[in-house]
Amino acid sequence: MRSVLRACAIAVLLLVPASMWPAEVFTPRHVAKLRTVTAAEISPDGSRVAYVLSVPRRPLEDEDGPPWAQLLVVGKDGVSRAYVAGDVNVSAPAWMKDGRAIAFLARRGKDEHRCLYVIPAEGGEAQRLVAHDADIEAFSFSPDEKRVAYLARQEDSRKRKDLEKKGFTQEVVDESARPVRIWVASLADAEPAGRLLEVQGSASAVSWSPAGSLLAVALAPTALVDDDLMARRVTLVDADSGRVASRIANPGKLGSMAWSPDGKSLAYVSAADVHDPAAGRLMVVSPSGGEPKDVLPGYEGHVRQVLWQNADNVMYLADEGAQSAFGRVRLRDRERKVILPPEGEVLTSFSLSSDRFSAAMACQAPDHPSEVCLSTHEQPKPRRLTSSNPWLSDVRLAKQEVVRHEARDGLALEGVLIHPLDEKAGTRYPLILAVHGGPESREPNGWLTGYSNPGQLAAARGFAVFYPNYRGSTGRGVAFSKLSQKDPAGKEFDDLVDAVDHLVAIGLVDAARVGVTGGSYGGYATAWCATRYSSRFAAGVMFVGISDLVAKAGTTDIPEEEFLVHALQRPWENWTFMLERSPIGHLPEAKTPLLILDGKDDPRVHPSQSLVLYRYLKARNQAPVRLVYYPGEKHGNQRAASRYDYNLRMMQWFEHYLKGPGGAMPPYELDYTAP
Repeated sequence: MRSVLRACAIAVLLLVPASMWPAEVFTPRHVAKLRTVTAAEISPDGSRVAYVLSVPRRPLEDEDGPPWAQLLVVGKDGVSRAYVAGDVNVSAPAWMKDGRAIAFLARRGKDEHRCLYVIPAEGGEAQRLVAHDADIEAFSFSPDEKRVAYLARQEDSRKRKDLEKKGFTQEVVDESARPVRIWVASLADAEPAGRLLEVQGSASAVSWSPAGSLLAVALAPTALVDDDLMARRVTLVDADSGRVASRIANPGKLGSMAWSPDGKSLAYVSAADVHDPAAGRLMVVSPSGGEPKDVLPGYEGHVRQVLWQNADNVMYLADEGAQSAFGRVRLRDRERKVILPPEGEVLTSFSLSSDRFSAAMACQAPDHPSEVCLSTHEQPKPRRLTSSNPWLSDVRLAKQEVVRHEARDGLALEGVLIHPLDEKAGTRYPLILAVHGGPESREPNGWLTGYSNPGQLAAARGFAVFYPNYRGSTGRGVAFSKLSQKDPAGKEFDDLVDAVDHLVAIGLVDAARVGVTGGSYGGYATAWCATRYSSRFAAGVMFVGISDLVAKAGTTDIPEEEFLVHALQRPWENWTFMLERSPIGHLPEAKTPLLILDGKDDPRVHPSQSLVLYRYLKARNQAPVRLVYYPGEKHGNQRAASRYDYNLRMMQWFEHYLKGPGGAMPPYELDYTAP
């Protein structure tokens, strides 16, 4: 009888059009195969876009490692063609001026280091232009394209290498970091050799003036990450002599920079002051010196990239709340024109054609990760050209929206909510609060699913997922991003509880089944919610997070950034306060089952932060706690296996404690072959 019923069911299904068959729901397997566009550069004539596609390795099938990065080109017709594919890592694609070739960085064949290559725009074999005895990290061509300036880390001396072979591998903390230097090579030679410019400091970006020999270089005093964050300054260097022509006194953090077409002005993105948590002000200055001008004074957003339309107009891309905005500002009167308002696709980068009438953009939305979009003068609304994950059309995705609410002190806040898939009116659901790091960051109303981001995966399993943009987030101007300073785990994390209360008040969330997760500063929030606010959270998954502010300040690779834009005081100035604002200072309240995950080689938040919280919670035995280290991983997992393991453990923990039996921890061994 059962076989007859099965046969009848199959027969009925075959009569139903394929378009009406039940679609798939999101699974960890889907997360593991997501492809994303990481760079999009439009051709000079605007007819094509060269882009880099991040292609993850397949867990259990491929050799483990980070994603591959491939070079493709897509036309206006949406047809993509692979140029450099396979097991490669391509970066920094750039069109030559005549549009006949594309330059890029990669390590190929027998290369010992990352080299500069060029490939014909019509396809063919790539030719190596410049090789160096260290990885080339960035490059910029001269106006006539006969020379190239590039950045490469200073190599250890032969004597140093010989000593290392004999076991002398000691590291002198802070002092032995090798700087990134500036080199200039003539491409007229058959084997161009770079000429070192004797400029003190460590460079991280270079841009050749379109008119002359000046190089705009982002230069820090040393190669330390802290200096790169807080002490990078725009420095103008003569490519012929290596002489420093001028230095721009940009305060604090530095973002992107771009020359005007006539070379008479330089635009760059800067912090407002040394205490500004993020670069987001649009500044313009003369290369000969003078006072930089903020051309969008008081802007309640954060500029992320700038390019010039002409000598008087600067194009910019900015974060505004959970959306992005694309616009133009005229220098002579600072008149601002918004071309793409903060709605629709979330834009993360852009490039312009030679006539400045077309722009290629990296774009994302609630229903797809980053892709290539095209905006033109005739049709400004971005049109998507690529579909890197065509299988997503067969997956049912949950509703996503921006939700606004008030904090307990009346501050207007917002975040992004992903509803449970197949949500039923009047039903309350378990919630996962996903807290972003930084806190100088923000969650956009774009694609929010990844190995450490529950997103659509959790929604498919009956969870609501909320991404709060709490005070201290970016996208709302300098003042808002400073609201959390000198108040760690204060009002900023009260905002998290207020967001939960709002979702409970509107009838969506079950207050007894609320979980929290996040990485880095979001991991700090998770630890805080699992200790100080433990009565409000039934489960937590902490990633590369902070548990002890005193020890964190003394073990991180960014102590000055921590002091200048977050703490505004040193630990020894107020030991008691630092302990009070540390999760380990609230162990008696800790009843929340906590899964702690960490990169074993993390230099940003030392893995001891996870270990001390784990040891203390385990000794107190008040709630289940588990610690998982990922050897070789740093501040965020890169390898396919580490990411897949993380994704499975995160969801196992939340399902066990928010939907399942709870109690004793689920098994620590996982079945990686399960569908």
